[in-house]
Amino acid sequence: METKARFKPYDPAQLYLLPPDMREWLPEDDLVYFILDTVNELDLRAITSSYNNSEGGQPAYNPRMMVALLLYAYCLGVPSSRKIEQATYHSVAFRVLAGDQHPDHDTIAKFRKRHLKALSALFVQVLCLCQKAGLVKLGHVALDGTKVKANASKHKAMSYGRMVKKEKELKREVRSLLKEAEGCDAKEDALYGKGKKGDELPRELRFRESRLKKIQEAMKALEEEALKEAVEKEKQRKENKDSSRKGRPHKPPSKTPPDKKQRNFTDPDSRIMKDSTTKGFEQCYNCQSVVDDKAQIIVASQVTQQENDKEQVQPMIEAITKNTGGKKPKRLSADAGYFSEDNCKTLAKAEVDAYVATNKKPHGKHPPATAPRGRIPNNATIKERMERKLTTQKGRMIYSKRKQIVEPVFGQIKEVRGFRRFSLRGVSNVAAEWDIICFTHNILKLFRSGWVPAVP
Repeated sequence: METKARFKPYDPAQLYLLPPDMREWLPEDDLVYFILDTVNELDLRAITSSYNNSEGGQPAYNPRMMVALLLYAYCLGVPSSRKIEQATYHSVAFRVLAGDQHPDHDTIAKFRKRHLKALSALFVQVLCLCQKAGLVKLGHVALDGTKVKANASKHKAMSYGRMVKKEKELKREVRSLLKEAEGCDAKEDALYGKGKKGDELPRELRFRESRLKKIQEAMKALEEEALKEAVEKEKQRKENKDSSRKGRPHKPPSKTPPDKKQRNFTDPDSRIMKDSTTKGFEQCYNCQSVVDDKAQIIVASQVTQQENDKEQVQPMIEAITKNTGGKKPKRLSADAGYFSEDNCKTLAKAEVDAYVATNKKPHGKHPPATAPRGRIPNNATIKERMERKLTTQKGRMIYSKRKQIVEPVFGQIKEVRGFRRFSLRGVSNVAAEWDIICFTHNILKLFRSGWVPAVP
C-alpha cells in the first residue's frame, strides 16, 4: 500500500566518502572541548617524564588523552575504568575526547594507579586557573566535612575484643587439624586428593591459617595504634602539667586497644563513622573541603580517618596557604563540629576572622536576635566571646552564608555527580581521589563561568 509519508534517508551501512571531522560531532561549547583545551593548559611533565621508549616495545597512549579521559569521566561521575572503556565505544563525547581510540579498562586503571600522585597535584594547577579567571577572592571561605563511603563493607570489620576470642578459637582448630593430619597417613587421599604429593595442606587448615594470620595482623595494628596514642597522650599531659594542681595520682592511658575498637579487613585505613544524612553507621572516610564564597571554588581538600572535625582547622588553613601561593582568607565560617578554644587561637594567630558556632542548633533555629548589651567582660572565655560575636547583626549575617557556600558543593558532588563511594583503598589513595573529585568540581565551575582557555 502506497503512502505519501516522507522520511529522511536512513542507511546504517552507508560508507563515508570522505573522512568525518570529529569536531563536528558535538556542539562547539561542549564540555569535551573545554576539557581538551584545559588539559593543554596543564603541566603534565610529572607524568610524561616517566615514560621511556628507548628499549622499544609498543608505545603508550598519549598521557594528555588519558588525563582528559579521566577528568571528563570524573566530571560526569563515572570513575569506573570499565565504564570508561565502554563509553569510548558507545558515547560520542568519550569517543571524540579519546580521538576514536579505545584503551581497555586495565590500561585506564593502571594509568590512574601509576600517576595518582601526579593527578592529585593537578588540584593546585586548576585552582590557579580559577584564580586567573577571577573566581577566587578569599574574602569569606567556609570549612566543612562530609562522610564518603570507603570501598569496603562494614561487615568486613571486626572489633578487638572479638579478634582476641576468634584468635583463641582458630588456634585451637589449627592445632586440632595439624594433629589430625600428622596422625592420619592412611587417609592421605581423603585429605589431599588423589594424584597429590601428600605435602599440601588440607583446605580447612589453609583457610583457618590464613584467617588466623589476618586477625593477628589486624590485632597487631590496633595494638600499635593504641600504644602510639598512649605515648602521645602522656607526652601532652607532661607538657600541660600544672605543678600546683593537687588531687588523685594520674592514671596512665591504656596501651591496649578497647574491646570495641574495630578494624576493617578490606580497607584497614577506613573507619566506622556515623553518616549525618542517613543517621546510620558506615565504613567511611571524613572528607574535608574549604570553599570560597565567590563562585564555590574548593581551595583546599583533605581526607582524615577521624570522625571528629575538631583537629582539621589548622591543617586546612595550612593547605589554603600552600595552594594559593601564601594567601590567607580574610574570614572563615564553620559549624559547631570545629569549635574549640585551640582552633579559635589558631585562626586568630593566622589573622583569619573566625565565625565558628559554639554548639549545635536544630535546623530552623537561629541565635538570639540581639547580642547582650554592654562591653564584653574582661574575664569572658573564648567561647563566650565567640557566642557574642555570632549574635551581633554582622555575625549573624556572615555565619548565615556558611550553608549556602559549602553545603551546595557536597550536594553537587554527591547528588548530581553521584559520588558516594571511593573507587580506591587506603588513606593516601583515597586522599588523592578526593583531590581529583574536588578539582574536577572546580573545572566544572570554570567551564560554567564562561572562562576560555588559551588555545595554542
